[in-house]
Amino acid sequence: MSGATAQDFAALRAQLVAEVEATYAQTAGQTGLARMSPPVRDALARVERHRFVPQSQRALAYRNHPLPIGAGQTISQPYIVALTTDLVRAKPGDVVLEIGTGSGYQAAMLAEIVQQVYSVELIEDLGREAAKRLGAAGYANVEVRIGDGYAGWPEKAPFDGIVVTAAAPSVPQALIDQLKPGGRLVIPVGARHEAQELLVLTKRADGGVDRRSVLPVRFVPLVPGGG
Repeated sequence: MSGATAQDFAALRAQLVAEVEATYAQTAGQTGLARMSPPVRDALARVERHRFVPQSQRALAYRNHPLPIGAGQTISQPYIVALTTDLVRAKPGDVVLEIGTGSGYQAAMLAEIVQQVYSVELIEDLGREAAKRLGAAGYANVEVRIGDGYAGWPEKAPFDGIVVTAAAPSVPQALIDQLKPGGRLVIPVGARHEAQELLVLTKRADGGVDRRSVLPVRFVPLVPGGG
């Protein structure tokens, strides 16, 4: 789609929004969400996904499925990105941590709604490129650092919400510790070649968490940093 215009991309985004809305309806029995919230729907309609995929994938940017972005990583299915944004209950004024910047697409979705996004990416080339893409797209309220996602970003904690975009074998305690009371952590849990589930953990005032399994998923693994 090298000759695609802004109007062409806008039309494709509108089609994508309709497809994601239909997927919400189909999965409502599992997720408890029959439709996107208005802020998430608006964000999905605004974020230019074609900016967050390699040039070779641009023709497929508005398909409702994951795409490769290099280094063995993927940009998540738009439905999952929208659902995650809804499940974390992103709202204006929030400060949200993302673990696994990837292409920057999930960060952009969050940035459309919340006050500030802090995002951690282990793979340096991906993180640097995502930061450039986010800046070029005008998302001044996203800060990216290269580091170990299992450690979170303690200097910026506590967070109103935390989104993890890769599957961990268990929930990292550091992320729970960095969540505000009442805040939500959305994370896929499970090994790469085994069943994974998307979890929502809500932190109680006593520091404990309430845990809910939302639906089965398949994510790339969350790799711990060395050193």
